[in-house]
Amino acid sequence: MLTLTDNATAIVTTLVNRQSDAADAGLRIHSTAAPEAGAPSRLSVVVAEHPEPLDQVIELSGARVFLEESAAIALDDKVLDAGVDDEGAVSFAVLSQVA
Repeated sequence: MLTLTDNATAIVTTLVNRQSDAADAGLRIHSTAAPEAGAPSRLSVVVAEHPEPLDQVIELSGARVFLEESAAIALDDKVLDAGVDDEGAVSFAVLSQVA
């Protein structure tokens, strides 16, 4: 199952709280089509008011992450990290879990 670093947990919570007042809101990770034919699909994030019916829901220290089915499979053994640059832009990184 996807896990989150402390940085990712804090940033997800902040993003969701700034963009939604919904009690069930969270960060939804979903697959998007590749820009070129034959290239692997990409993952995108969006703040969502609630999970979709087939989403896997991860809750950690107040952070809620919704994983679309194919994203859940791709991220099953990964760690989500996040950071904020000097200009306030948020970036996410997917890391391998340490055994």
